[in-house]
Amino acid sequence: MAVPLTADRLVAALRAEGCTVHEVPGWRTNNRNHKGPWGPVHGVQVHHTVTGPKDDVVGLIFRGHSTLPGPLATGCITKDGVVHLTGNGRANHAGGGDPAVLQAVIGESYKTRPPAPTEHDGSAGAVDGNARFYGWECENKGDGKDPWPRVQYDAMVRATAAVCRAHGWNARSAIGHLEWSNWKVDPRGIDMAVFRRDVDELLAHEPGWSTGSTYTVAAGDTLWSIAASRLGDGNRWREIATLNQLKRPDDITPGQKLKLPRK
Repeated sequence: MAVPLTADRLVAALRAEGCTVHEVPGWRTNNRNHKGPWGPVHGVQVHHTVTGPKDDVVGLIFRGHSTLPGPLATGCITKDGVVHLTGNGRANHAGGGDPAVLQAVIGESYKTRPPAPTEHDGSAGAVDGNARFYGWECENKGDGKDPWPRVQYDAMVRATAAVCRAHGWNARSAIGHLEWSNWKVDPRGIDMAVFRRDVDELLAHEPGWSTGSTYTVAAGDTLWSIAASRLGDGNRWREIATLNQLKRPDDITPGQKLKLPRK
């Protein structure tokens, strides 16, 4: 539980974490606070935008549309890795969700994933997520085919880590929309368990630390999966094996530190 960050503190936290920040004109007073409470805040929700390359995605998240007024999130993270700040306060991004998930986030008590949601916006037992979560709308068609560029994924992880660090939270305070509502699928194509692991790796270091230097092996990792998630190409697993003088590609154990080649 925490008091929401001021606009200045949010910008400072994002930049300290290494994010490229664009302050959309008017974002500091753009909110839905007149429609309900903003805070106390408990976490960050990650979404996809369901937009294509011809859409004014930042404008959409700032203004909203005819059936859902903006802002639609705290910020829009575009494919080039820029964090566009679009709202300062309550935003129409999370809607109603599962109270059991909220309690798991508040307590940071779950292991790999929060309990599966059984509520959604408008259902009898739903709770208001717009009052409790920061939101990142991340540019993607949401069709399961549109790729997530590495620079964008890194910005998503860094932006989330920045908010968590500022509040003293760990990565279990970050969830996907699909983990909040049983009606949602976003962010499609992002494994939120892996995403949280990447956030926690940043939080284990000083703000602005580069994830391109070392990697801590987690249960279920393979050299191929590490190369795919960290270097953007699973076929580069051989470079990791060579750099770490591994005799066999499966000769890794959870907790082991691996050096990574340059991207």
